[in-house]
Formats: sequence, C-alpha cells, structure tokens
Amino acid sequence: MPIMDELNIKNLAKLTASPYRQEIELLHVEHRADYVTLRIRIREAKRFTIFDIDADTARLWGQAMLDWANAQPLGKPSGE
Repeated sequence: MPIMDELNIKNLAKLTASPYRQEIELLHVEHRADYVTLRIRIREAKRFTIFDIDADTARLWGQAMLDWANAQPLGKPSGE
C-alpha cells in the first residue's frame, strides 16, 4: 500500500513475544480512501513483516489466538 494513501496512524500496542523476542506492534491506520486497517508489524532481528488487515480478519485471527491461548496451561510460557 502506498504511503500517500495513509491519513492517520495511531499506536495501539507494542509487545515482545517469548521465547524468541520478536517485537510486535499493532497500529490503527486510517486511509484517505475512506477505510481503516489494523497494521501488524513484526520485527525479527533486522527483518520486518507487515500485515494490513480488515476488521473481519482481525476478529477471526484474534479469536483463533484466544482459543489457542485458553487451551494452554497457565503459568508457563510456551517454549520454556
């Protein structure tokens, strides 16, 4: 997506994922073409992966992550 398309960007969250220390940023992006996306930026060392997703995709992805997390035992992060 061209940078010129973006009207406003708001930081929503920034976290570090265990066990490999990826940096994850969530951003609300308003576009001039009258739509919004959730931008997910994942940094692994010097490499970046960036997704811009719509609200429906965010709901499905978020629910799948919650379902997985709720099925895991509490108190011990995965991979440790």
